[in-house]
Amino acid sequence: MTDTVAHETASAADAPAGAQPVDVEAAVLAIGDRARRASRAMARANRAWKDRALRAIGSALKEHEAAILAANAKDLEEGRANGTTKALLDRLALTPARIDGLVSALENLAGLPDPVGNVVRGQTLPNGLRMRQVNVPMGVVAAIYEARPNVTVDIAGLALKSGNAVILRGGSAAAHTNRELVGILRDTLAAVGLPEDAVQTVDEFGRPGAEVLMRARGRVDVLIPRGGRELIQNVVLNSTVPVIETGEGNVHIFVDESADEEMAVNILLNAKTQRPSVCNTVETLLVHSKSTVLPAVARALAERGVRLHVDGRSMGALPAGVDGVPATDFDWATEYMDLDLAVATVDSLDEALEHIRRWSTGHTEAIITNDLGNAERFTAEIDSAAVIVNASTRFTDGGELGLGAEVGISTQKLHARGPMGLTELTTTKWIVQGEGQVRG
Repeated sequence: MTDTVAHETASAADAPAGAQPVDVEAAVLAIGDRARRASRAMARANRAWKDRALRAIGSALKEHEAAILAANAKDLEEGRANGTTKALLDRLALTPARIDGLVSALENLAGLPDPVGNVVRGQTLPNGLRMRQVNVPMGVVAAIYEARPNVTVDIAGLALKSGNAVILRGGSAAAHTNRELVGILRDTLAAVGLPEDAVQTVDEFGRPGAEVLMRARGRVDVLIPRGGRELIQNVVLNSTVPVIETGEGNVHIFVDESADEEMAVNILLNAKTQRPSVCNTVETLLVHSKSTVLPAVARALAERGVRLHVDGRSMGALPAGVDGVPATDFDWATEYMDLDLAVATVDSLDEALEHIRRWSTGHTEAIITNDLGNAERFTAEIDSAAVIVNASTRFTDGGELGLGAEVGISTQKLHARGPMGLTELTTTKWIVQGEGQVRG
């Protein structure tokens, strides 16, 4: 089952027999109006107030952990009944450990500097005018995502810390969990004296609600889709609200001829098997033809249950007892998000770069090398949001890179690129102060 804006049935938006039909457009636009009012209050909230709210939300998540897990169990049960893939079920699942991770992320956010009011640049002009450019909240941020209830908390926390209001559309696959989480978020905000309408959802209105949200220009300042290619492209092509596009992750690792075998094995195991259902997991391995690491890497991956989709040259280098299936162009283009890996042998760095340019989605690419020149050329010529040398691609993550959390990983080039943290949810304004100056 694919949970996308394009295909989801909006059963929640259908009125019961004999009831007055719901005016979805009016309801969603009213949510936008309430979010706009809440955003003004959030823009005035100081850091101490916002940090208190984040810590209170963390405490509330632990207090209501049993209710959250019970709601999540309902979503998982329905997902299995509907044929949801194993990878999607993994993304959907919450556990006590994952809830602890959400609480830690909120604590980390509370410990980060407030981006609001940060002076980007400033000067006093020759005529005496004092001007400065400062970071300010976006205003109303909307997010459309699928089967990731942890994203509900991550996005809300980032939006609140950066002084924004947020409207969430989390999809039917996580409906029970998201309903529980949004209720906790709203109750906690009210308890600490911040507007509960700083966090709202349009989930109850199904696909029609998402479509209205995409057209709510003037009420919503920016819309961020996060999920599969179909969902993202639907939002990009149909939204009249400005969109920050987060991309799928057809991620590559190139092992050059100088790479250390132990390092290559450790990095590939982590990048492929630590959590295969997420967007920063490696999907294609490119190995230099003069490298000797492929047999060890292939054996280690196979022992972890990874299915290898290999080209002809790589097939011949597989060790005894390790099987591979022939790779096609489908494999080079696929974001598996599962225990599958495409493998190709290349004769040079140039050939690796050309393969990546053809098939990359612009998310993350990595090189494993002991050649400084190759590393510098790889980082200079790869045009992706993140480029990594001698480390796992799993580090392309807001939490891992010290951002506290992330709204998503932007693969576009305007406004934000890569993991989107607090600063990426702000824009800037110019403040000019004078003493009666007029322009001549």
